[in-house]
Amino acid sequence: MPDSPANSTRLTYKDAGVDVEAGQQIVESVRVIAQSASRPEVLSGIGGFAGLCELPKGYTQPVLVTATDGVGTKLKLAAACNLHSGLGQDLVAMSVNDVLVTGASPLLFLDYVSAGQLDRRTITSIVEGIAEACAFSGCALVGGETAEMPGLYQPGDYDLAGFCLGVVEKSQIIHGQDIAAGDRLIGLPSTGPHANGFSLIRMILQRKGIDLAQDSKLAAQLLAPTAIYSRNIENLMQHVSILGMAHITGGGLTENLPRMLASKDLGMTVSLENWSLPTIFRWLQEQGRLTDEEMLKTFNCGIGMVICISPKEVNKAQDLLQKCGVQAPVIGQIGTSNPGRVLFSGRWS
Repeated sequence: MPDSPANSTRLTYKDAGVDVEAGQQIVESVRVIAQSASRPEVLSGIGGFAGLCELPKGYTQPVLVTATDGVGTKLKLAAACNLHSGLGQDLVAMSVNDVLVTGASPLLFLDYVSAGQLDRRTITSIVEGIAEACAFSGCALVGGETAEMPGLYQPGDYDLAGFCLGVVEKSQIIHGQDIAAGDRLIGLPSTGPHANGFSLIRMILQRKGIDLAQDSKLAAQLLAPTAIYSRNIENLMQHVSILGMAHITGGGLTENLPRMLASKDLGMTVSLENWSLPTIFRWLQEQGRLTDEEMLKTFNCGIGMVICISPKEVNKAQDLLQKCGVQAPVIGQIGTSNPGRVLFSGRWS
């Protein structure tokens, strides 16, 4: 049966909700932004089918280290407040910090942005944040993907994913095999919840009837961009021997701290009295009536990265961090009494 007049209209991709020309304009904007986050080793960046990069010179046995992550449901709160600029740093930090725990230096970063309809202003703001965070981390933004997929997302929704490639000398990989009983755990402060626990945060806000868009102070605390620890960690590695590291992401301190241990015979004890619970976490605990146990297995609780070092190097490490404006308390130590687990004691001050 022939098409009716209504069905015989010529269709375009734009009619289906995908604006190719607008997408190309965004890509061109991204190409310009990415030029601020490059490295001498990069041979070709954004614009081709793939990015090309040489390995940095000076490595005898270079090992490539990979990590990928997203920003999670923090995106929902950012969209509700129309505050998108910090998400680029979140995206970079979540993967860069994972790469750091192996002793690797971040080398390359790629991003993936998908939405029902690409909004140029929003995407540009996010990518600017990505480029700034890459430059801060010392890695190059060499590629990415912007995908417009009408029908898959609700209006205004979008998703982000990031991919980091690092490099480390094989003999200098931090694997946790040298950690021994008595070694100390030093905590580097977080900037807030980072990009974890936001499903619970959103539930707390919903139950309390709080519109984050109407509370700029609370929004700033919850949406503070994730800290990037590359400069502090790389500075420390030049002066002290880091035996193990843990990036405190999903699963909080409870699940992430034991991940630095190579030996099944070792555990660790952490004293909550050794640092103060930041105001935003205390507020979340009170509003959600959360137990300490729930806080510790959901949030970073003010500690975004933990390093393990010998007791004799604690003062040196803390002094180095202090000179960079970082207060890094000893939060615990390695032991044998609770293999494979963290034993928490005391209460936050």
